[in-house]
Amino acid sequence: MEQLNYDESLKDVLLSIFCDIDDFCKGFEEYWHTILVTDGKSVMPRCAMSLAEIMSIVVFFHLSNQRCFKWYYNNLICGFMKDCFPKRLSYNRFVELMQSTIVPLLVYIMGNSLGKCSGISFIDSTSIDVCHNKRISRNKVFEDIARISKTTSGWFYGFKLHLTINDKGEILSFFLTPGNTDDRNEKVIAALTKNIFGKLFGDKGYISKKLVEKLLQNNIQLITGIRKNMKSKIADMADKVLLRKRSIIETVNDFLKNICQIEHTRHRSPINFMVNLLAGLVAYSFLPKKPSLNIRGAGLVGV
Repeated sequence: MEQLNYDESLKDVLLSIFCDIDDFCKGFEEYWHTILVTDGKSVMPRCAMSLAEIMSIVVFFHLSNQRCFKWYYNNLICGFMKDCFPKRLSYNRFVELMQSTIVPLLVYIMGNSLGKCSGISFIDSTSIDVCHNKRISRNKVFEDIARISKTTSGWFYGFKLHLTINDKGEILSFFLTPGNTDDRNEKVIAALTKNIFGKLFGDKGYISKKLVEKLLQNNIQLITGIRKNMKSKIADMADKVLLRKRSIIETVNDFLKNICQIEHTRHRSPINFMVNLLAGLVAYSFLPKKPSLNIRGAGLVGV
């Protein structure tokens, strides 16, 4: 195999990811296997590589600046980083086992990757394309699952990822729906705001009197812009400033798509799509620098 030169700091990043995931797996695996056996289901496939190693490789892909997973595994993991994984699997076997990480990744996100609400939160959704628009009629992988819809960027075929974040750019909650789901869907909003309090800033797509009243019952104040045909309303200056800063969540969406690679159109199965999405969300939590607002420096503490 051709020997390629990489920055040694890549190994440090991989090591930090592995240490954190390995600590999680020590407590998770025993409990999960017990639940599966009790329910009469088969346990996770056994192999030479541990669950922590498989999860770490899948997550690290989204921080490696590589676009092709096969090239990444065969050249980076089995080449430059082969000393980190002495019991490496073949590429085909590894891809088969990737699907078994969907539950551990989801549990890891819910317990280790989400941030804490500070009283200032932002909400938005972003499209997740699963194929080019010209190939919609030929796509069979996501038939009856994905939907055609339209955003400000145009038509797409796929899903919507709904997010809430805090002022530090940390993800507080997320929800995946078919592409044609309304951002104001009650089920979606309830899931996204379950552990949120204080002020929630959104775009004009969240304008709804019923939604505002319902969130107020949970001590959440929804603040949005107004449309041209609506009467202007009196708003606190701090709220106006923070509403202008709502683009922070769009920057987070950009990070997720272009750095953590949660979106591509080469999926072979819905499960692989979910693994890729969850691994990308985990990878985002390991980014050393996230989009954030200097609330204290702007004199907005305590709003």
